[in-house]
Amino acid sequence: MRKINLLLTFWCFSTLSTICFAQDTISKDSLQSLLVKINDDYYAYNFKGAIENSAILLEEATNANDDYYIYRSYNELGAVYSMVKDSVKGKYYYEKALEKALESEADSLISWAYNDLANVYVEHKTGYEIGISYYKKAIEVNNKAGFDDYENLVQYLNIAWCFIDMEQPEKAASFLSKTQSLLKGDEHELLLLNVEILKGRYEFYKGLNLDFALELLTEAAKTAEEKNYLEQAAQSHEYIAKIQKAAGDFEATTAALEQKAFFDKKIHIFEREATMHEASAKFGVQQYQKDLEIAKKEEEYKDRLVQKSSLLTTIFVIASIVLLIGLILFYYLWKVRKKFISKLRFKNQELTKAKEQAERLSNLKTQFFSTVSHELRTPLYGVIGLSSILMEDDSLSEHKDDLNSLKFSADYLLALINDVLTLNKIDANGIQLEKNPFLLSVLLKSIMKSFAFSLEQNNNKIHLHIDDNLPAQFLGDSVRLSQILMNLIGNAVKFNENGTIWVTIDLIEKSHKGNYVTKFTIKDDGIGIPKDKQATIFEEFSQVKNKNYNYQGTGLGLPIVKKLLALFNSEIELQSEVGKGAIFTFEIELEEFIAPQEGLSSLTTESWMEEQPAFENINILVVDDNRINQKITERILVNRHFNCSLASDGIEAVAMTKNNSYDLILMDIHMPNKNGIEATEEIRTFNSTTPIVALTAVEVAEIRKKIMDAGMNDVILKPYDVSQFLNTILRNLNTTIEKKVS
Repeated sequence: MRKINLLLTFWCFSTLSTICFAQDTISKDSLQSLLVKINDDYYAYNFKGAIENSAILLEEATNANDDYYIYRSYNELGAVYSMVKDSVKGKYYYEKALEKALESEADSLISWAYNDLANVYVEHKTGYEIGISYYKKAIEVNNKAGFDDYENLVQYLNIAWCFIDMEQPEKAASFLSKTQSLLKGDEHELLLLNVEILKGRYEFYKGLNLDFALELLTEAAKTAEEKNYLEQAAQSHEYIAKIQKAAGDFEATTAALEQKAFFDKKIHIFEREATMHEASAKFGVQQYQKDLEIAKKEEEYKDRLVQKSSLLTTIFVIASIVLLIGLILFYYLWKVRKKFISKLRFKNQELTKAKEQAERLSNLKTQFFSTVSHELRTPLYGVIGLSSILMEDDSLSEHKDDLNSLKFSADYLLALINDVLTLNKIDANGIQLEKNPFLLSVLLKSIMKSFAFSLEQNNNKIHLHIDDNLPAQFLGDSVRLSQILMNLIGNAVKFNENGTIWVTIDLIEKSHKGNYVTKFTIKDDGIGIPKDKQATIFEEFSQVKNKNYNYQGTGLGLPIVKKLLALFNSEIELQSEVGKGAIFTFEIELEEFIAPQEGLSSLTTESWMEEQPAFENINILVVDDNRINQKITERILVNRHFNCSLASDGIEAVAMTKNNSYDLILMDIHMPNKNGIEATEEIRTFNSTTPIVALTAVEVAEIRKKIMDAGMNDVILKPYDVSQFLNTILRNLNTTIEKKVS
């Protein structure tokens, strides 16, 4: 009964208001005030209030015979229904607005109406042609009215956008050109951003200047991310990925797709919230419409109540209406939920496909780096090996400087390759520390020796001090420790001229596990590092520039040091002042290695060269399909008085092992006919004692398990340092040499 009374009051007020409005002249201020309320409700998602005020505005504007505000009321209704995804009603009210604009013959309103109606059609791909025709009509009206061409800016942009969406860049060209020529630069930042994205997409579909397209889209993506324009950021990264894929840069493609997926996810979250907003708003609009229907019904029932005084009939009808509204609401919410679930399932499928694509590209990248590692290191083995052999030839003493330069260049290239591959493996969590015995003094002397040429070039001196309290042999990853020291010492040598480098290794303490906590210090008196640059030098590809020094480098050394030390649970520390040099320090725990027996287990290449034991009775089989590498290995061994036999593939190696007795087999891994792993597995079926050492140009961590499972005893990574190569042979020939030498 309370609702009926309220409706009667509303009806009375409406009647009185209609009479008053009919008698009084409606002021422009009143109409404008209503229009402001409509806009406020619209942007506050109060669509129910916007429709109510639009209806009032239409009624008052009609009574005042004001074409402009009649047009605006229809236009606002079209905007509201379009926002709540009721495209049918949205199109209907926009068409009513166009009719009123045509009746008024106001060119600005006609152009406006054509543009809004076009926007409704281009929301769907099937409506592009109709939408473009309406945009063109808006332009035609503006031109006929003599308006400045700047008034057509939005229409030109929208037409160009439609043609680009249709992948017809040749049709979009003229409209995009007009858009660019009209821009003043003070337009809204979102409009300018959309123009840049459109230019990048145009260049992509045109396919003539992909670098320029990439530059435009990259800058647009950066701006969109800074301004939090999610759709623009996602679209920019989508086309960046397409361009990078066309260029064959799969790593960059993966990065762009990951960025797109990131922003798609944020858009998805936003759209989910917007969907709830729309659902709530649409419900509010429908509720308002139902309330109007209820009001009309109640008016009818009121008349019947007056006429028949049938309260029971009124209650029954009202109950039926409420039940019907509840059923409609339930059905509507069920459809919205079903639509949302379907959309969510589709998005999940897209994300799954993107994830699978990213994983595939990651696997391709890993395979690519593995292939590059082998293909680059194999020829480097020949260069470094031959230069090392030639340097030992006294008859070539007059070419010593040239050979030093050759070996230095090859070593530099090898170090660069190792840095790039190491950085890639660290980022992919593909590196684990190994545990192998090594002599600390031999490791350090080998490192110092590798810098002999660089020290001579820069006229530097280097001093090495190893704490006497440290044991001689340790068990750990000498390769990674060597990489750390090589990068730090190389950094000191490179940024120093006519100076001194000090490498100091001190025992700090013994840990509770019995390990040796050791401090490594690399100090130089070179150019030093400014305070504001000391944090950035550990970033990839970052270097400190100095106009007085000319040096080469990739900026990877110190980032690799930092990441490798993290594997040792350690950190790098830096102290430096400009002009006073730099001090790099780090601490790691070293585990002592106690040799299982005396004899040749502690024999080094230095003592070997001094003692020159008679190895003529030691027979070594070298298996390698590369003739150059085969000859280099043979020359090194023959110069040390070993007997050598050669095999060119796994099949030949198996046959020779069956027919001959060897003390050691050096087995290449990648060979035709039968690779090193297959050959080793076959040899182990009839010979389980002869040591077999793998020769491989592939990163050890990638293949070590396969090598050891096949029955091999050790691994030598090509290209190798001669002293390390000979040490490995000594270690595996330990028992045999003791027997034959004695």
